Amino acid sequence: MNSDGVLGAANGGSAGVLASGGVRVDAVDVAGLCGQGLQARLGEIARAESGLAAMKADALGEIARRSGDGAAAHAAADVMSVSGRRARGEVRDAVRLAELDATRQGLSAGTVPVGHAQLIARAAGDAAIDDEYLAERAGCEGYDEFRRTVARHVADVNRDDGESVLERQRKARAAKLFTRASDAMTVLSLCVDPVMGARLGTVIAATERRLFRNEDPAARRTPAQRMADAVTELICDPDAKRPAGASLIVVADYDTVNHQLTGGRLADGTPIPISEIAQIAVDAEVLPAIFEAATGDLRMGRSRRTATDLQRAALALRDKGCVGCGIAPERCQHHHIDHWQHGGPTDYENLVTVCVDCHNVKIHQQGFTAQWDTENSRYGLQPPTEPTDQPPNSTSMPPRTRPTPPPRLPNETPNSTSTQTAPPAPSGQPKPASGASSNSTNTQTAPRAPPT
Repeated sequence: MNSDGVLGAANGGSAGVLASGGVRVDAVDVAGLCGQGLQARLGEIARAESGLAAMKADALGEIARRSGDGAAAHAAADVMSVSGRRARGEVRDAVRLAELDATRQGLSAGTVPVGHAQLIARAAGDAAIDDEYLAERAGCEGYDEFRRTVARHVADVNRDDGESVLERQRKARAAKLFTRASDAMTVLSLCVDPVMGARLGTVIAATERRLFRNEDPAARRTPAQRMADAVTELICDPDAKRPAGASLIVVADYDTVNHQLTGGRLADGTPIPISEIAQIAVDAEVLPAIFEAATGDLRMGRSRRTATDLQRAALALRDKGCVGCGIAPERCQHHHIDHWQHGGPTDYENLVTVCVDCHNVKIHQQGFTAQWDTENSRYGLQPPTEPTDQPPNSTSMPPRTRPTPPPRLPNETPNSTSTQTAPPAPSGQPKPASGASSNSTNTQTAPRAPPT
């Protein structure tokens, strides 16, 4: 550890994974580390965890090779004291990793995180994946972004527009309702396919927003309590009016040469079959609308603080989720790049999509700012140039210099229409969906989360 409390491999710390293939993490008094040093410590531990996971996979894979998967799962459950379900899952992943050289090597070296390796191993059961490509992406993408990368890759290599994967996911749906022995609380567990998950997410988020608006500001629920109340209300009162802003947004590209829709996906980029988009449109009694220009005003100025339905739809397509961690857009809020309390307008170009944690902790406590990444054509959260262990007080922060944004909106205001469609970004703005053509389709608008 250096004089500033930052951990260093040359000064008492270790890199976690040794050149010999072993794993070592030295004991460190974390109370003496600064904020940057603590983050370095976490990174060291994460690399060591990857190395240990590779060793465990090797051992389980060898037991499975010698005695079968059942024997390996029994050994895992007995020796490591894990549930039978988890043991079977780890054996399955271990057997697949044995055939994925690039992922196995990256896991052992600490460059492929444990969760990313699990995603690759499970994808290998769905398609003949490109192991080297996914292992490379795993080293530079966060978990949520990489999950979407894997899903897109599987859909591409399956050559059936993802229908076989979606069918397997639907067959694997499951739910449990049980009483927790430790405190007699009832627990509801639900596992569904991505399309149904997006539908549930939009309805639950819309109900949460209504509950938030009706709350006493002096006695707010916690986000977890609000979600529990929203789910309970939806189950116990199924005949209640559909919450406003609960429409599911889906996107597709239009092939002008072959005159057909391609590249079906949810707002966060998760691929879905084109046939599923047609079914969603029929179920919702909405005909997909092909749009070529903005269908409403994306500049609200100081007339309102929260984003409009039209803005939320455009932001969902542009950002595809939280710009800090990648969580799905229906679970997110919208942050003013130029803060509202400092005169920032509620304009499309001044808003970014962020989850509750990134909004409250990274932006308002740690001082992260939204920056436009010209290389990747998207927004991201950047830490302050001078890290400090003392979180800033967002209510007393002076107006900040605005980061270099994408090109501004044109002066003309587009004409509004009554059709509820999510527009592409206006001229000069980043496209709503990466790689999309100028013609896209969707069903109505994206939802919003309660403001903070």
